[in-house]
Amino acid sequence: MESFTEDHSKALLAKEWLVKVDSQTSTPYLFKFSCSSVDLTACILVTDTKTAWAEVLTSNQFARRWRTCNKLSISPFPDTDEEESWRDRHLTLLGNAHSLGGFLGLTLELEKPSLGDLALELECSNWKWRWEPIFLGPKLSAEIISKHLIMPLISVNHLAFSSSDVLGDLTPGDLEKATDKVGRTARRTVDTHIRNALSKPRVATTLRRMTAMFNFLPELPAIIIDTGTPDLRALTADKVSSPKITARDTEHGLHDYDMEPLQAPTPPKMPQQEDSATESESEGAAPKQRTLLASPTPSNQRRVSGRPPSASLSKDGSPALPGRSRSRTKVPASESDPSLMRPNKKLRPQGSDDDDSEEERKRHAAAIKSGAAAKRGTRQPLKRGGKRF
Repeated sequence: MESFTEDHSKALLAKEWLVKVDSQTSTPYLFKFSCSSVDLTACILVTDTKTAWAEVLTSNQFARRWRTCNKLSISPFPDTDEEESWRDRHLTLLGNAHSLGGFLGLTLELEKPSLGDLALELECSNWKWRWEPIFLGPKLSAEIISKHLIMPLISVNHLAFSSSDVLGDLTPGDLEKATDKVGRTARRTVDTHIRNALSKPRVATTLRRMTAMFNFLPELPAIIIDTGTPDLRALTADKVSSPKITARDTEHGLHDYDMEPLQAPTPPKMPQQEDSATESESEGAAPKQRTLLASPTPSNQRRVSGRPPSASLSKDGSPALPGRSRSRTKVPASESDPSLMRPNKKLRPQGSDDDDSEEERKRHAAAIKSGAAAKRGTRQPLKRGGKRF
């Protein structure tokens, strides 16, 4: 069995598609047949629109296959010319059978393959034939189906919808001219041709409805002549987050003034309040409890009491003992207020009492002598210590 090459594919481009349906599985098969009277070879291409198979037979293989299917003598004729004439005659018969008129008189049966991947048996009134093509692979199958079936169907579909005349009413000559015109345009710019052929609303929606019908969809889409142009402008982030967007805006489009970003409102300013270290943290407290109970700062305490900040006073104003806990005595609000605190007397340093009294006696004695001292009433005798003997 010969391999299917690019030359065989080109030879099949000018051949028509033939259709046969398997009676057991109801599967339609499409055939393309090509033969050569020069080297007496035969080629077949088979597809079910999903997979492609092909088989190429040489002259000897063709003669052997014919004799096997029709139970004839396997040995060829002794005369070479006679054998070649016999092969040419039966190959022509097979070619006539694979034509639009002759293929209708054949029956198709699927058999179990023995040489290839698929076995197709064709039967006529007094002879039989068997094809056993092999699978071409997914890549080559897709390429062949696109080149031999899909692209020509798209162009014919474009011709049918773009022509003002009904193609069935045209004469063969007029139909050939219209087909050649579309084909030349499609051959020069395939991309533009495909876009024009499938982008028209009438063609696209008709193809869509036919696809839905073939796949048993419950709701068939409508065929539309004019689709219109939707608004494809994207919404900005501010517009999407704005509550003013409605379904009507998205349906009928947005105006230019709607596309401006919205400014966030400025929050009102709250009155500032002075903070204090002893201010009550409870918002629900009584008004008098919200009075600022500021404890004297180290500088104020030094100015009022004359002591360093480390020296603390007890409740009666005397220095607190070091071991006494501060948590035992709770200072009322009136006493803790620096404006209500009494200034403490200045304590003179220890050891200065004797010096002051001595200097005072001297000043008083000098004043008596000079007579400048104020009269104080009856003099009291000075108490002096006892005389020592």
